Amino acid sequence: MLRPVLLLLLSSVWFQLFAWGPTGHRVTGHIAQKYLNKKAKKALHRILGGESLAMVSTWMDEVRSDSAYDYMADWHWVTIPDGQTYEQAEKNPNGDIIMTIERIIEELKTHKLTPRQEAERIKILVHLVGDLHQPLHVGRGNDRGGNDIRVMWFRAESNLHRVWDSDMIDDTRLSYTELAESLLLPSDSLRKAWQSTSVRQWAYESMAFRKQVYDTGNSRLGYAYSYKYFHIVRQRLLQAGIRLAGILNEVYGH
Repeated sequence: MLRPVLLLLLSSVWFQLFAWGPTGHRVTGHIAQKYLNKKAKKALHRILGGESLAMVSTWMDEVRSDSAYDYMADWHWVTIPDGQTYEQAEKNPNGDIIMTIERIIEELKTHKLTPRQEAERIKILVHLVGDLHQPLHVGRGNDRGGNDIRVMWFRAESNLHRVWDSDMIDDTRLSYTELAESLLLPSDSLRKAWQSTSVRQWAYESMAFRKQVYDTGNSRLGYAYSYKYFHIVRQRLLQAGIRLAGILNEVYGH
């Protein structure tokens, strides 16, 4: 009984600290918008009232101050310890990012939601597909996804999770459109390969980056760390956007 109680107690803390920064989420939305087919683009324009995927990508963070949405707190992350699969890992009774994405995709496919329900679920989907591609949103279970690992980012105090969420991205001084446009788009065959993978495979990809992510040396991070690993950030933002478009095209593009 102790572990579920601890999960409940820690959930609000994880919720406050977890998410790509606004720039990263908007990059993912911007990329996805590029890969929507005509039917999906038209449907989403109607459902979202003309808002772009980039603009709705931060909605889940924007409603954190509204207690009516507290039930979504644990949906931003999942814990899968080293050496375990998602199926083997202990489940959070409040849900997690994997089960939420899978559930929302199935709900959207029914086409039986109210307009408000549909719009909210799309906003959640856009956000969480981005989050799952941030390696530290798949926590190993002993440091709250890197939040407990204190580091220096140049001369500022930070933590490992924040470095991956926003410090490396913000240090480029690029807008979300500039960062998105700087990404090398994949070939059609690679795009299809990325889109053919499952939600759980995306989580395992994030886990596979743990060796690089935790390569913090003396905990003083800056140019060298970013030079070695920012390409992972770029790759994951790109993959998230392309895979998000694949889901939305499947739901609305037929």
